[in-house]
Amino acid sequence: MKISILTLFPEMFDGFINTSIIKRAIENKKVEIELINFREYTNDPHGKVDDTPYGGGAGMVLSCQPIFDCVEKIKTKDSKVILLTPSGKQYKQKMAYDLSNEKHLIIICGHYEGFDDRIESLADYLISIGDYVLTGGEVPSMVLADSIIRLIPGVINERSHIEDSFNENYLLDYPTYTKPDDFRGMKVPEVLLSGNHQKINEWRYNESVKRTKERRPDLLD
Repeated sequence: MKISILTLFPEMFDGFINTSIIKRAIENKKVEIELINFREYTNDPHGKVDDTPYGGGAGMVLSCQPIFDCVEKIKTKDSKVILLTPSGKQYKQKMAYDLSNEKHLIIICGHYEGFDDRIESLADYLISIGDYVLTGGEVPSMVLADSIIRLIPGVINERSHIEDSFNENYLLDYPTYTKPDDFRGMKVPEVLLSGNHQKINEWRYNESVKRTKERRPDLLD
């Protein structure tokens, strides 16, 4: 898979692409991450990529020309374009699985007050990572890329993501523990020490249901 990220601040991704699982996925050629500063595509002699909004208002709005030219230059028949926007569909694990099957994703990071609405015509997906506003699309693009890359075969152990939260009946993951079995009086549940895998699996499922009811009852709807 190839992921092309259009951003005005490619330096924000230095840690992301050079750390942990993402770094190994790149080194093992499971994914290619391409960072493109779309300022390089502007026709403005001063390098501007934004302008004041028609009708007045605060802030600056990203212009069509540099983003259109950039997307049209790199897009192929295998590409899917994602525009990160607060008005997009809320991102879910099911979307991560669907996107992990694509060959080439182009992610457009907005910034400033927003973007010219005509830029939406480039997008196959309008996505929001939550009901809040961030400075730009860089952090959400990392969220998308991380959640997608870990699902690519060979990046992590398949069982690790199959048993994640939101995967089985949209339940939250069950509690997990490691040594010691007694830490400051807080003890690991006895069933996990029993060696009885049937009872352990039953306990884990029941705990997943309990945790989901307590913390995210909306998921059960």
